Amino acid sequence: MMGSLLDHLVEITGHRDHDLLDISVMTALLNMVGVAEARVMELFQSRGELFVRPRVWISGGAVQTVDEEHTSSEQAGEPIVSFPGLVACIAQRKNRLEESTENGRHVLWIPIWQNDKVSTCLEIAHTQPFTPQMLQVMEGILSVYRNYQSLLDYSERDSLTGLLNRKTFDEKFARMVNAKPSESVARDDEDREERRHHADVKSQWLAVIDIDHFKRVNDQFGHLYGDEVLILVANVLRTSFRAQDRVFRFGGEEFVVLLRSATLADAQMVFERFRTSIEQHSFPQIGQITVSIGFSSISQETPVVILGHADQALYYAKDHGRNQVCYYDELLDQGLLQVGKKAESVEFFFDDPADG
Repeated sequence: MMGSLLDHLVEITGHRDHDLLDISVMTALLNMVGVAEARVMELFQSRGELFVRPRVWISGGAVQTVDEEHTSSEQAGEPIVSFPGLVACIAQRKNRLEESTENGRHVLWIPIWQNDKVSTCLEIAHTQPFTPQMLQVMEGILSVYRNYQSLLDYSERDSLTGLLNRKTFDEKFARMVNAKPSESVARDDEDREERRHHADVKSQWLAVIDIDHFKRVNDQFGHLYGDEVLILVANVLRTSFRAQDRVFRFGGEEFVVLLRSATLADAQMVFERFRTSIEQHSFPQIGQITVSIGFSSISQETPVVILGHADQALYYAKDHGRNQVCYYDELLDQGLLQVGKKAESVEFFFDDPADG
């Protein structure tokens, strides 16, 4: 028993990825406690309401996961009010709450508290009441899970804004692109015409966002107010994009968004809406600021090429008036950009496949 528990704890702490960490804790609960059902759930806000959605779960004696790359954008989860036990547990600031359902299931809710907030919780169900021994084993497993999740969050997030950091982007984006078919896509006139006729097809998009004239803010008001601007822009980013999208701070005044499962028209609308929100936002002491945005589709090119396309569109926007959204393929079709031209200021940190 003790040896098996130690093996699972080694497995849990051996990962540098939230998804693998979730799978490990579910496997430990399945093997060590023998629970009938369990789910790792994420809490997120959408349209001003709090929702809950499973990331990893136990079903039929096996651990199941969500395929993030093929998750429908309409899969918004369930309102948290559908889970009164979880609501009560969080409201009472408890570490766990057990409830019995009408069909005889015994459900244990365990919110993962971090800095007085809950973004992840566990739902564990069993056919019999949880014994003190089961609770003791689960508490040991979940204490390690909770602490290690905090360490992962610390390593993955920007310390100022709380957004995901550049290192995390490099890992997630390279994995996303490498999951796509490897054959190259010719970028000739016929292909671009094909994309125009299929603009209503849902795709994935990468946007690079840069705060206009940010150096002036630091020079005129000082770095403390500059940091405040970055924090407020990050807050607007969080409320402007959906739970399945990913928002990163690259450093300085530059941010990146991975927009999932959207048509070209929807992508343009979402990025334009964010640009307008920033333009209309009142920043204390500073007043109004604007952002420039360049975006491209996440195609079957390499990560470096895709990011380079978005960056080219961004610098076109900044060189032609700022405070606007530019789409790489549209600029290419209009002859405003040339294939292969690179923005001089971009740095890339992806591994070169040719180097092994």
